Amino acid sequence: MVVLNRIYTRTGDDGTTALASGERRIKSDLRIEAYGTIDETNSVIGVVRLATSGMDPLDAMLGRIQNDLFDLGADLSFPVEAEKADRPALRIIDAQVDRIEGEIDVLNAALKPLRSFVLPGGTAAAAHLHVARTVARRAERLMVELAAHERVNAAAIRYVNRLSDFLFVAARFVNDQGAGDILWVPGQNR
Repeated sequence: MVVLNRIYTRTGDDGTTALASGERRIKSDLRIEAYGTIDETNSVIGVVRLATSGMDPLDAMLGRIQNDLFDLGADLSFPVEAEKADRPALRIIDAQVDRIEGEIDVLNAALKPLRSFVLPGGTAAAAHLHVARTVARRAERLMVELAAHERVNAAAIRYVNRLSDFLFVAARFVNDQGAGDILWVPGQNR
């Protein structure tokens, strides 16, 4: 259970922060950047939900994803190397990846195949979903870079990869099931 009695602790005034394992790291550390960008993704999805309120089942899917993103942040905040049997970390699991894949399939079933790349835009909800997608892609790049230096839960990397796919498909879905997509026209302005 989380209990937050005080919001400021002053322990980060020296430019460091504590991981869930208790280890302190500089706030610009790659692991901190990775889970901070997951937090940013979650915040952008919160904005998306302002535009998808009442769009069930999509809004319910986004709510589940927001909770998963807190799980993912917790996963990243506890290095695999620091986990001990008496203190297991919360990890993203394959079932969460499978669920988001199933939700992609549900939304994608209503869409016509693409014949061009999609420009971000259309409805406000779609534009916000595209912003969330690009932030999720940045989080994925940071996680992959982190994995080149430290162990990272492979299911967590798969989850964030699927998340950006979900957000792309969701953007098309809210654009009148793809009918309102704005398509890229190569060389249009030459």
